Amino acid sequence: MKTVYTGLVGDVGGTNARLALVDSAGRIRNPKTYPAQEYGSLTEVIGEYIETTVGRQKLHTAAIAVAGPVVDGEIEFTNLDWRISEGELIGTFEFHAARLINDFAAQALAAPVLDADDLRTIGPVTRGAEGTPILALGAGTGFGTAMVVRTERGDIAIPSEGGHAAYAPYDGVEAAIWASLRRTHGRVSIERLLSGPGLYALYRGLADVRGVAADLKDEKEVMAAGQTGGDLLADEALDRFCEILGSVAGDIALTCGARGGVYVSGGMAPRMADRLASGGFRRRFEDKGRLSDYTREIPTHLVVHPFAALVGAARVLEQMEGSVL
Repeated sequence: MKTVYTGLVGDVGGTNARLALVDSAGRIRNPKTYPAQEYGSLTEVIGEYIETTVGRQKLHTAAIAVAGPVVDGEIEFTNLDWRISEGELIGTFEFHAARLINDFAAQALAAPVLDADDLRTIGPVTRGAEGTPILALGAGTGFGTAMVVRTERGDIAIPSEGGHAAYAPYDGVEAAIWASLRRTHGRVSIERLLSGPGLYALYRGLADVRGVAADLKDEKEVMAAGQTGGDLLADEALDRFCEILGSVAGDIALTCGARGGVYVSGGMAPRMADRLASGGFRRRFEDKGRLSDYTREIPTHLVVHPFAALVGAARVLEQMEGSVL
């Protein structure tokens, strides 16, 4: 029997556009990844995907997770020269309804429904407080944050732009790196350090602090050299990256009251899974002075599901279908 697809889901960041179909049973099918920089627009990517998967079969709805703030149903991507609106999606592809949602809001919606195999616990196993907010955050091309509020009527995603909040140095080394970044950029946001470009900025900053040469050319080389252990400065940069991520995750968990758990995702963290579990992340997450007992009880997880944002978008799609079909 021919599979009936009801909707399209997507996860579009500064580097990749991931698209998939959702069947009548709510399952994600045919996920594909496209390099965003090779396309002129999101509609171009979606058009190619639809043509190569369902052809002329009509899809009723679309829910697309996007990297950046969605304002009045429209997104101008933070780290990509694209703009798209819900109205344009409906007009171009004849959807009954289309929804744009912040990509980390989708990650946050996915968090409560992911299987145990889709997660790796970082630090001690704790239950968290039932019914309290959940936080999702992570680094990739940029740094994203969002939370989910648990209610009797279901989970409500609260998107944010927490990656553009100010970065707070933890020690003298980080203060020196912060001062260097401030001279270059003025205000120093979290994303200046917790992102792909941020990893390279951190590497170069550590080189200045240590008085050594920064021989590697970009964040890809830093990641590769640090993972193989062949470059002490790259290795230190990855350790410091994980520690800063722990500090930031703890700070935002305090801000959101995210006692239900913190879920770390994004393009970079899964490649640092063992390093995240080694202790620095969790130590800095818990080190909150008078509130350390508070953060100590919050569980932290690494999301290893390859398409978690699509899972969250599918939850949005389910809500939409109830109103348009």
